[in-house]
Amino acid sequence: MKPINIVLDTNVLVTALRSRSGASYKLLTLIDNGDFQLNISVPLFLEYESVTLRECLKLPLKKADILDILNYIAKVSNKRDIFFLWRPYLKDPKDDLVLEVAVESNSKVIVTYNKKDFIGVDKFGIKVITPKEFLDKRGL
Repeated sequence: MKPINIVLDTNVLVTALRSRSGASYKLLTLIDNGDFQLNISVPLFLEYESVTLRECLKLPLKKADILDILNYIAKVSNKRDIFFLWRPYLKDPKDDLVLEVAVESNSKVIVTYNKKDFIGVDKFGIKVITPKEFLDKRGL
């Protein structure tokens, strides 16, 4: 199967860092397996960093471990420069960060647990699915 471009919502990353069981963690472990290509922008990465470090005390990881994971994500992801802002398109401006990366990268999928927050992105040819749905569709 050809790798597809995807964008992860921050809630998927936080969930993956909370527990080693579940679809979010499995998806995080497969970031560099060649089945999909993760896409980020500077604003989206800063959102990842802000939320995960704020949640640090609730996570079973040390701050240094979280920073290592974030650095790895930055290393293996396609970095996208956003030249056209779609804001405000969605109700939450943080979700607009995800949408902008998805549109710019021609991503076919946004992976999130909050599918209702992305209503209307199908107009861009983007599907919104959960980590489990993504893994099941890709046969992972």
